[in-house]
Amino acid sequence: MIVFDLSCDNGHAFEGWFGSSDDFASQKASGLLCCPQCGSAQVMKAPMAPAVGQKGNQKVSAPRRDTRPEQLPEGQIMANGQMPPEVQKALKKLAEAQAKALAKSKWVGPSFAEDARAMHYGERDVEPIHGETSVEEAQQLLEEGIDVAPLPFPVAPPEDMN
Repeated sequence: MIVFDLSCDNGHAFEGWFGSSDDFASQKASGLLCCPQCGSAQVMKAPMAPAVGQKGNQKVSAPRRDTRPEQLPEGQIMANGQMPPEVQKALKKLAEAQAKALAKSKWVGPSFAEDARAMHYGERDVEPIHGETSVEEAQQLLEEGIDVAPLPFPVAPPEDMN
């Protein structure tokens, strides 16, 4: 895994974990990245300090912070701060709910939009499905009156699972 510092066009900073630089580029090109604070899809890599290992004879020191917590705006998310237990609990419940819903849903991969339309217009039997589509295509589906929703957590295609 690789961790990138990211930012949106509104100046919100956050981090993202990716399998590789290509995964980041692919998700960005597909419109799958958005700011967790404002929802902006204009996400880019933020400048990062290189991770340089220390010599074995040096004392470990805490990383320097240019912004103290009391200087952050109210409600600012800190990517490297400890997640409060109630947030951890809520995310766990959300992940469990998503897993339960997907257990009864069929993976259709990149044909998601086509399959959703076919079901909506009666060309195919209705069944719960999940898959991949672009933000633009999802917006078009919504404009056509087809209910779609993004999943809160990424889902790997079945063939990529261990």
